[in-house]
Amino acid sequence: MAGQGTPATALLTKRKIAHSVHPYDVDPDAPNYGALAAAALGVPPERVFKSLVTEVDGALTVAVVPVTGELDLKALAAAVGGKRAALADRTVAERTTGYVRGGISPLGQRKRLPTVLDASALGFPTIYVSAGRRGLQLQLAPADLVSLTQAHVAPVATGRA
Repeated sequence: MAGQGTPATALLTKRKIAHSVHPYDVDPDAPNYGALAAAALGVPPERVFKSLVTEVDGALTVAVVPVTGELDLKALAAAVGGKRAALADRTVAERTTGYVRGGISPLGQRKRLPTVLDASALGFPTIYVSAGRRGLQLQLAPADLVSLTQAHVAPVATGRA
């Protein structure tokens, strides 16, 4: 796995958290990128989660939702006690997390942001999230993700498969 280290993988290794790293090859500009990534990994798409940087009442927040659904902005705002949520500007998201779009991991961010994990994640023994680089996913237990990010768990996704 040489050359696959990221701040996210370094954090998991340092904390001795069980995980595995899975490279895949999908065009980052392809439509339905998440479903294609799941297919390339050979896993059900509802186990693959995307990290979206949002603004809730002006404060940056990370929402981690399955690639099979969309983020419910009203539910996200309610989950963190806010009134209004919107997707953050791409440049702000990249600068704040230290990752590029399509490779934003909920782990190992430059600035730790409040995180909300969709409740569907708890229905799986392990889930897949970005390892902090396009074409690289981490597999870990949802409880470990919650512990490391101090995430709130709430139903914040719509259109789940």
